[in-house]
Amino acid sequence: MISRRNIRVKVMQLLYMIETAETPNVFKNPVSQLQKHLDQTTELFVYLVYFITEVARFAETSSRQRAAKNLPSDADLNVNTKISGNELLWQIIESNTFIKALELLKPSLKIDKELVKKIYQDLTLTEKYQEYITAQSRDTLKEREIMKLIFTTLMLPNEDFITHIEELFSNWDDDAEMMDQLVLNYLQKPATFNLQELVGAEKWNFARTLLTTAIEKKEYTAELIKPKLKNWDSERIALIDMILMRLGVCELLYFETIPTKVTINEYIDLAKDYSTAQSGQFVNGILDSIHKEFIENGDIHKINFKNKTQA
Repeated sequence: MISRRNIRVKVMQLLYMIETAETPNVFKNPVSQLQKHLDQTTELFVYLVYFITEVARFAETSSRQRAAKNLPSDADLNVNTKISGNELLWQIIESNTFIKALELLKPSLKIDKELVKKIYQDLTLTEKYQEYITAQSRDTLKEREIMKLIFTTLMLPNEDFITHIEELFSNWDDDAEMMDQLVLNYLQKPATFNLQELVGAEKWNFARTLLTTAIEKKEYTAELIKPKLKNWDSERIALIDMILMRLGVCELLYFETIPTKVTINEYIDLAKDYSTAQSGQFVNGILDSIHKEFIENGDIHKINFKNKTQA
């Protein structure tokens, strides 16, 4: 499922879009826009999983096509279709949540069948695939590894596939890193995912509240940050850094179930990943200073729900 880190990234990206928009009225309803972005993330995720299953199932299609030749060779008549019976594959395609996602989002209308065929052919040339189909038994670990191989080794590094995805999903650049981890998590434990609620009620409440708080408290949080900048000109600080610090301050003050250490560490990591090489250390210094001041003034009030505190 989408994590709080993923949601922080989504909120950060939307705030950046809002603040760099030439026309402010473009984002009259930011909450609705956030929901749209999360829906696009779900659609992208479902398509990636569907594409993986189509590559695995192409073994059956290849077998039929080759056997239907006018003069099929022995190899044509003996295509190994073991992967089309992959246990993880069938766990996915028979799950109710996956079936419902296909009915709702219709990824089959977007699929590039020639690209599926090409990636399947690339798969059959790999050493791991040859080892997989020659094994006499089915091993749960190997079943999962071969499905992950399709995604990590044959889809993501494939320029044609990335071009295909970019043409279909404008959010690919923003979501690529998230998709990498999310798809791998899904292939590890697909039964734990509900594709109709990739963002559950609790996570959506966090996302909506974080966005609206950051917007409503923009001036206040900026005023808290500016005195800590010392020799830095606030107008020259990277916009992403300022947005991340504002979000961090909002979490410190208004999200009582999220530990302060979690908040600070999360925004340090996001600064490292999405801003400059020095941003992690910079954001760390500012948030840590503000946090200490909050503690001294008694401004932070946290609830110790150990089972509910998630990053």
